[in-house]
Amino acid sequence: MNTRSILSGFFYCIALFGSTVVFSQNEFDKYGPFGSEVHKDLKQALQLGRGVYKMDLSYQQIDPKIFEKITSLTDLQALKLSGNGITEFPNGFDQLFNLTYLASYNNKLNRFPPRLQAYRNLQCLDLQHTNIDSIPAAIAFLGRLQTLKFGNTDDTLKLPTTLPYLKYLRDLAFENCVLDSFPKELFKLSKVSYLYLSNTNTSYLTKHFERMPDLEVLVVENNPIKKLPFEIYKAQKLRIISLRGTQVTRVPDSISQLESLTILDLRGTKLPVEEIEKLRALLPGCEVKF
Repeated sequence: MNTRSILSGFFYCIALFGSTVVFSQNEFDKYGPFGSEVHKDLKQALQLGRGVYKMDLSYQQIDPKIFEKITSLTDLQALKLSGNGITEFPNGFDQLFNLTYLASYNNKLNRFPPRLQAYRNLQCLDLQHTNIDSIPAAIAFLGRLQTLKFGNTDDTLKLPTTLPYLKYLRDLAFENCVLDSFPKELFKLSKVSYLYLSNTNTSYLTKHFERMPDLEVLVVENNPIKKLPFEIYKAQKLRIISLRGTQVTRVPDSISQLESLTILDLRGTKLPVEEIEKLRALLPGCEVKF
């Protein structure tokens, strides 16, 4: 199994619990100097000033006036926010130019961090449960970004045409947000190895899978897609395909050319039993879940 590209982005393992495929990851642990302290009190970190490399401010309300002072922690490399009651990044947040990891969960942020060109070292960006309705064109400035996760807005999300400029992006996940039925910008990212789309209004996939030669994991779940393109075989490194909860009624025979495929998840689809049996015959080394 080739895990090089997987480990370059999401640090996750694939585990089977009964009939469920679980992708678990703990990206925060990957970033910052090895063995560095994880600070969980902003006021105490501000007193230290220098040498604060990692900070996890999850599950605590933050006074906006105190939060504004975080911009003085210019050594900061990994920052996790969650349920802090904040709605915007403070002015001067772009002074945190050493950030390699930034995540925010359950904060109703209205926009991305200001002046994205300042975060030239950022490798992982994870924004969940925000009020953001578009990804800015300036995201193209994040030249070292390897992991992008965004979701749980339950609203329409506009993607920029500049997304394909993220040449080092390996891991991409969108969930519980409304994308264009055919999010073509996502299929122009040639280095992506992990693509996760769940409940994103996706109806069609690209036919140009030859443009995604490094793709290993393709998850398109709880979407109105009805068919898998014949050209899927061109993504020769595919190991896992999940079409759970989709409207797919047939899988092309060309899938048999994916010699590395180990899991094909078709639970919750409308494929007839005879089609499932045919797929199992075509893919003797693959676990077909139904």
